[in-house]
Amino acid sequence: MRRKIVVGNWKMNNTIAESVELATAIAEKVGDDGVICEVGIAPTFLALHEVGKAIEWSAVKLSGQNCHYENDGAFTGEISARMLVAAGCSYVILGHSERRQYFGETSQIVNLKVKKALAEGLSVILCVGETLEERESGVTDEIVAAQVVEGLAKVTDLTNLVIAYEPVWAIGTGKTATSQQAQDVHAMIRAKVAELYGQQAADHLRIQYGGSVKPSNAVELFSMPDIDGGLIGGASLSVDDFMAIVEAAG
Repeated sequence: MRRKIVVGNWKMNNTIAESVELATAIAEKVGDDGVICEVGIAPTFLALHEVGKAIEWSAVKLSGQNCHYENDGAFTGEISARMLVAAGCSYVILGHSERRQYFGETSQIVNLKVKKALAEGLSVILCVGETLEERESGVTDEIVAAQVVEGLAKVTDLTNLVIAYEPVWAIGTGKTATSQQAQDVHAMIRAKVAELYGQQAADHLRIQYGGSVKPSNAVELFSMPDIDGGLIGGASLSVDDFMAIVEAAG
């Protein structure tokens, strides 16, 4: 039985003080003995250290929003996987569509990051998803499958990996894939992983859905057999909304 996972991606929102306030409120709701699903939050890099201290007593996991594929070096403005570990992170989000769309990240770059993060002991949330044009052209499966294959190239162990399916057209738009549309892609991803790594690995792999998940649609989405939780954007900035989604995954 796969344990569902709900992670809040705060993106470029909240000052350090605001982040600590929100994280503390979430940690108090989740508590220290865990909940039925795994819960994580991904504040900005600036807030990681303080948020980590605020939630370290709780079951809430700390995640980075991105990392570089080198440990150190002349990469102005970048953060390495080992720095995330030192700040208290146990997860990192890689390959988010906003990184691909606005910052030119290719699947090959994402793959370098995935391998480095795993090697440094982080669990990875690998994001994949198609644009509206690609969906309307009927190539969703081909695009998403290619992102999975390329993002996992030369990765041999999926134990510390989560895949997040995020249709680009549903991120921050208020549009959401229907539960069946999301399920179909999740099932395709699991089948592709089975082809690459075997059925047992595919059965154990957790695949999240991301893309305007709200308390009003979370229960239906999370009831689908291949949807193992959510990567939550805007709704994760509200304690009540985020916790309602966490409860929907319970």
